[in-house]
Amino acid sequence: MKRLLYLIALLTCSFSAMAADMSNGADNFYKSDTVTVQKVSFKNLYQMKVIGNLFFPKSLDRHAKNPAIIVGHPMGAVKEQSSNLYAQKLAEQGFVTLAIDIAFWGESEGQPRNAVLPDVYAEDFSAAGDYLGTRQYIDRNRIGVLGICGSGSFVISAAKIDPRMKAIATVSMYDMGAANRNALQHSLTLEQRKQIIADAAEQRYVEFSGGEKKYTSGTDNQLTADTHPIQQEFYDFYRTPRGEYTPKGSSRALTTHPTLTSNVKFMNFYPFDDIETISPRPMLFIAGENAHSREFSEDAYKLAGEPKELYIVPGAGHVDLYDRVNLIPFGKLADFFKTNLK
Repeated sequence: MKRLLYLIALLTCSFSAMAADMSNGADNFYKSDTVTVQKVSFKNLYQMKVIGNLFFPKSLDRHAKNPAIIVGHPMGAVKEQSSNLYAQKLAEQGFVTLAIDIAFWGESEGQPRNAVLPDVYAEDFSAAGDYLGTRQYIDRNRIGVLGICGSGSFVISAAKIDPRMKAIATVSMYDMGAANRNALQHSLTLEQRKQIIADAAEQRYVEFSGGEKKYTSGTDNQLTADTHPIQQEFYDFYRTPRGEYTPKGSSRALTTHPTLTSNVKFMNFYPFDDIETISPRPMLFIAGENAHSREFSEDAYKLAGEPKELYIVPGAGHVDLYDRVNLIPFGKLADFFKTNLK
């Protein structure tokens, strides 16, 4: 059991790292002098409250119709981790941006906390489109979407059935379905997958009978001499001042950890099926040259229809593109959305 849970720990967007490393431009908690932020809330299709941070350029003409971008955080994280940074940097380029907490995480509603339900995650991006598209200062025909890490697969899932998303970009994308079914580089055997499913099913009896809830994967709270390098990379973000953030009402110990019983829902999640039907809306896939997750962006790019682009960031790893402003190609993203949200 311990070995199987360790394998799953290598799959999510929340692993571990050695020590705080604020070098190379790490600036997760960046605050822009030229952008204003407003906390907003709205209901998704299932009447669950979604909370987001809405960023405006201070120079915004509210009497005009402006383009907007929805930004999604890494799986297991919250909007204060990576997506606020991206939202502000893009707002500095003239966009209205909305960084949301997906359901069951952060400030958004959903019980139990840390539950996995990919269809609802995707719905939250469409609900964000509902909100933006009903603002007088937003052009509802110029709304784009950006997903970081696991949210990359959620925005693809959403865009397949929501043509209002006119331009779709992902950064350090994880296909959360393939990651849980197969692990990185297809290293999880079918027997191991079946054991994970069986363990989760057995845990349902425990929790149905009032027993203690169990959590899986996510970022370790402590390091050991045997900590895997990928885990070290995530620890450096989630468990140090570089990116650590605990939402009100949560705890450090549960940050990034989905519930064991719900995490198997990802095994029924196939975001790249029919990805070609998003065409002719443009797609941009950004991945680090050295990212352990690069395979997912490459797979999506191969399957997507035109127009599409795969942009590899030299020298960057997976988590580097969460907050290292010296590596993140904000100019590339801004150009992509300016071109395709005209």
